[in-house]
Amino acid sequence: MFRSLREDDADSHRPGVTLSVDGESCTVPAGAPVASALLQRGSASRISGVSGSLRAPYCMMGVCFECLVEIDGVPNRQACMVVAEAGMVVRCQVGHRSAGGGAAR
Repeated sequence: MFRSLREDDADSHRPGVTLSVDGESCTVPAGAPVASALLQRGSASRISGVSGSLRAPYCMMGVCFECLVEIDGVPNRQACMVVAEAGMVVRCQVGHRSAGGGAAR
C-alpha cells in the first residue's frame, strides 16, 4: 500500500519493529510513527464520541488530533507523533478526549 519515496528504497534495509494493533501483529520500519502501522493495516485510530464515525490519521504532523489512540494503556496519544517500538500495544480509542486526559465514553 505504501512505498518509500527514496529511489534507493532505504526503508527496505531498516530493521522492522513489531507491535500489536487492536490485537493483531503489525511490523513497520524502525523509526516509523505508530500511525504508519494504522495506515498499513487500514485501521481506525478512534471512534468519534459525537457521531460514532471512524477516524484515522490525517495530517501526520500532530495538528489535527484525528489519530488519537491508546498506547500501552495510556489514552489520547497522537499516533503520528509517537515512534513505534517493539511490543507496543495500540488500541482504537472509543469516544472523545476528556478534559481529565482519559477517553470519555
